[in-house]
Amino acid sequence: MVEYGQMVDLHFKILPAFEAEVRDQLKEIDKVYQRVEKRSHDFKKNPERTESLSYQLHNLYCAFEDLFRIVAEHFENSITDKERWHAELLKRMKIEVEGIRPAFISEDIYVILDKLRAFRHRFRHAYTYDLDPDEIELVLEKAIRLKGIYQTEAERFLNLIKKGGEENSRRD
Repeated sequence: MVEYGQMVDLHFKILPAFEAEVRDQLKEIDKVYQRVEKRSHDFKKNPERTESLSYQLHNLYCAFEDLFRIVAEHFENSITDKERWHAELLKRMKIEVEGIRPAFISEDIYVILDKLRAFRHRFRHAYTYDLDPDEIELVLEKAIRLKGIYQTEAERFLNLIKKGGEENSRRD
């Protein structure tokens, strides 16, 4: 594994602001999870509840995507493939950028988030078809599984970044 003590000094100097942004976005994700949980009860019995839950699952992925943009804007350049930027941004988060940053998410989380990303895409473009409660239930199960693991991954990432920044400042 790469030691992140080789990070650019600028990254260490703005680390507190970066960490604050990440933590603030994690709070936003928690708020969306609260709305998902509230709307998930008996959603199959009521089309309006199904729609409401679907909208919150859509929002959940958007909140994760906002988190990934914070990371990408801090450590990387822009994404060049404008047609596939949603998929490209997610893919970047599972990749370690040697000497710059560790991977933000594991392969397991990537797979779950990719399912949520695909659902979000279908939901946004679902003008002419009804939402399938069974499909929503599968997406909800993925979201619930993700809830139990994403915070640990975010903490791991922040700890690795801090560790690298501290090692970098000791060398100065």
